[in-house]
Amino acid sequence: MDLAVKLIVLLPLLAAAIAGLFCRLIGDRPAQIVTCAALLIAAALSVFVFIRIGFGPESGKLIVVKLFTWIGSGTFDVDWALRVDTLTAVMLIVVTVVSSMVHVYSIGYMAEDTSIPRFMAYLSLFTFFMLMLVTADNLVQLFFGWEGVGLASYLLIGFWYDKPSANAAAMKAFIVNRIGDFGFALGIFAVWMLSGSVGFADIFAKGPEMAKMRIEFLGMNLPALETACLLLFVGAMGKSAQLGLHTWLPDAMEGPTPVSALIHAATMVTAGVFMVCRLSPLFELAPVALQVVTLIGAATAFFAATVGLTQFDIKRVVAYSTCSQLGYMFFACGVGAYSAAMFHLMTHAFFKALLFLGSGSVITCLHHEQDMRKMGGVKEKAPQTFVLMWVGTLALSGIGVPFLLGNGVGFAGFYSKDIMLESAFGVHTTVGLIAFWLGVAAAFMTAFYSTRLMFMTFYGKYRGDHHTWDHAHESPQVILIPLYVLAIGAALSGYVAYDWFVGHDWKSFWGQSIALKSTEEVLHHAHEVPLWVKLLPLVFALSGIALSYYYYIVKTDLPERTVKAFPALHALFFNKWYFDEIYDALFVRPALAIGRVLWKKGDGAMIDGLGPDNIAARAQDMAGVLSRFQSGYLYHYAFVMLVGVAGLVTYFMLAMG
Repeated sequence: MDLAVKLIVLLPLLAAAIAGLFCRLIGDRPAQIVTCAALLIAAALSVFVFIRIGFGPESGKLIVVKLFTWIGSGTFDVDWALRVDTLTAVMLIVVTVVSSMVHVYSIGYMAEDTSIPRFMAYLSLFTFFMLMLVTADNLVQLFFGWEGVGLASYLLIGFWYDKPSANAAAMKAFIVNRIGDFGFALGIFAVWMLSGSVGFADIFAKGPEMAKMRIEFLGMNLPALETACLLLFVGAMGKSAQLGLHTWLPDAMEGPTPVSALIHAATMVTAGVFMVCRLSPLFELAPVALQVVTLIGAATAFFAATVGLTQFDIKRVVAYSTCSQLGYMFFACGVGAYSAAMFHLMTHAFFKALLFLGSGSVITCLHHEQDMRKMGGVKEKAPQTFVLMWVGTLALSGIGVPFLLGNGVGFAGFYSKDIMLESAFGVHTTVGLIAFWLGVAAAFMTAFYSTRLMFMTFYGKYRGDHHTWDHAHESPQVILIPLYVLAIGAALSGYVAYDWFVGHDWKSFWGQSIALKSTEEVLHHAHEVPLWVKLLPLVFALSGIALSYYYYIVKTDLPERTVKAFPALHALFFNKWYFDEIYDALFVRPALAIGRVLWKKGDGAMIDGLGPDNIAARAQDMAGVLSRFQSGYLYHYAFVMLVGVAGLVTYFMLAMG
């Protein structure tokens, strides 16, 4: 067991080192084989660990594999240890399975790229940092993985560094995440100051004591644990693209499609949700922080769904869908349904990775075209991609048949999205009801824009360049096989895992890895909500699909008429509620203006003007004066010598006198 855990974490690092450092020696194909093999082995070992932790001899237990002492400074000791419990095991499955499929998919998608080993090394390096994050046994190790995935995402988003838009997107993602990470670091400092430790076991044990403490922060006397949890959540907002710190996520679509699937579907963006669930024993003692988590999550779910209605870039539609679904996970955490949030995290990983990779298959089919207005009828050229994308779309929309065979029969999102909404309603609080209704509205919009993508892309007549259409073709098997694997997860994971995550067996499955008391109470109320609460999300989803069909198949002039009828509302949604423009006016332009003043007036005029530039200018002036004596005429030199002799004689006469 210990060896399996070590191999899961270290194999991607080893593969990244081989592919990255020896790329010129081994070439493209060996780099692909090494990285794919390492991830497939890690995925198989993750399944083994998941079975052992979830259902085997170690069911519900905590296993800590200590590797070495990392930091030893006075009384401050930090071990490098791998913490394995059910929460970790679920994340290991998600990260390694999706990452291994993305690695295999990249063999086909990046076949024409000139830097294949570098790309495969970046993918494996990112996976290593993500695995370090989810196996962390203390906050410092968690922060190491947290920053590592930020670095790797910067490298992957900006992989095509000769493309200015990719460079700008990578910088934007890096900077916006640093804002969140600053709050996260402050939260870690606060927890250490309050508890005297960074280890999870010690922190959780001292949680009730920390809840009674007060702290001075920015001149205010505040509840210590509430403040610490809010600061920690700021980090989660940045990494998981929640409202306010979400602006980096759509721009990150400038990276290759496998990057979008790996980072923005199943791994990095879910780090914030994982962190809140990992620290759930602390958040449970900070009710105000949980209310903030609920409201931010609900607002994000609604906001991102509205923007997704109007986008035309196929990858950006899926990206805003990711942002919206992360909002669902956070408001589930906020109401105490941590197991439901992790359930949706797991199912979402499968169907969202499927949608991203399926979008990449469409882009490949149409020779890198991403604008859905230039698509149409693609199911004729790519029938397998068409079917697989429908699986992901129905899973995202939450389509199923309730009450059939007990918990109903449907796609993965049908189970996980419904239990989150039922939990939000079941707590019977104001913030819970706000989250429920915003979530239901977002479910309607999700079904609409998801099927809008399908209808604009695969149905009707092709609207793009006919030369491209003549050469369009289905993707090769190396691209399609990962889609089939993910489609199985998108179709079956909700049905198979329902009882483990949120059903009859949830308590024995989760053990002590999440806050049990709150989860037990919330799930109890969620299963007892009225019938209309259980049916409403499905009704709204089906209504969204029906309306989308009417708009884009039956009455194809309706979208344009609707835009003309509501121009201001369309402009608001299409321009992403003007967040980028507002940030540009409030922060970017003033910062550039201040920087320009400091550069021109401060650095240029004062520091350089009075310092190096001034000295150099005076030396140049003196050289100019002296150069005049270098005329080339003999009588000029004789005259200078005579003046010099006269000067020396005068000096000695005055000195002796």
